[in-house]
Amino acid sequence: MTTTVYARVESPLGELLLVGEVVADGPDAAGVAGVRLRSLSMPGQKGGAVVQDGWRHAPEAFAEVARQLEAYFAGRSTRIDVPLAEGAGTGTEFQRRVWAALESIPYGSTVSYGEIAARVGASGAGVRAVGTAIGRNPLLVVRPCHRVIGADGALRGYAGGLERKKLLLGIEGGAG
Repeated sequence: MTTTVYARVESPLGELLLVGEVVADGPDAAGVAGVRLRSLSMPGQKGGAVVQDGWRHAPEAFAEVARQLEAYFAGRSTRIDVPLAEGAGTGTEFQRRVWAALESIPYGSTVSYGEIAARVGASGAGVRAVGTAIGRNPLLVVRPCHRVIGADGALRGYAGGLERKKLLLGIEGGAG
């Protein structure tokens, strides 16, 4: 049985909402106990998570996630590496391919939507579908969709807003 837990964490992007799952009967199949991150949302985010009845407020469960986020925002870490809930990958097969491509973009780098489309075999008209899949990413910051920009180098589309995208790229020393 799993329990859905949440916490709010302050960040340079505003108050982040972390949602995760805790395996109530001990370690999961991989032998790991603790929270599995399912969602990281920002205030006003298009499609962001909203606390639901029955979820338990458990900031202590997210101590490691909060520590890694703080190090990332302070420029002391280039990666957020936390266990993800199975639900964090829920999406169509195409969305999962796009999200995997996002995870391969190095810290401080940017790629175009067209490059992601080519990586997942959806060039041409598939660029729009890639943009839609990126917009449905439930793990902002952790799964670095902010590193995807327009072919002309312009900042385009970010569920958390373009100002936050610019801030994230600035933290990483990338375009922004």
